[in-house]
Amino acid sequence: MKYLCLIYYDEKVLDALTREALEALWREAEASHRALTGSPGCLAAALEPSRDTITLRERGGKTFTTDGPFAETREQLGGLLLIDVEDLDDALDIAARVPAARFGSIEVRPVADLGHAQTARTHREESGR
Repeated sequence: MKYLCLIYYDEKVLDALTREALEALWREAEASHRALTGSPGCLAAALEPSRDTITLRERGGKTFTTDGPFAETREQLGGLLLIDVEDLDDALDIAARVPAARFGSIEVRPVADLGHAQTARTHREESGR
């Protein structure tokens, strides 16, 4: 089953780290990234800071863009993992290895198979969550 792990953290937390602490965190994140992307069925990507984001919307046949992320929130989307694993427990085990889990959050979400009519509700009922 495929899961998308969305990695969120407060960019201000990173900005407040000392240079040494930030470099150590990046080394750990790079090692985690290499280990995860070396696994079959795993795609990992880190994102540039949210200040480099453009949000796009289409309304009434017109396309609009806005600088920055759309949501007003303390945490920003910092990266993602797309994994293909046996079950949710395996997905949670992998997500727990992401260094940002210590100071942010990892949203683990099943990827919908649009070729089959399985709703999120049905998935939750089957997984017992």
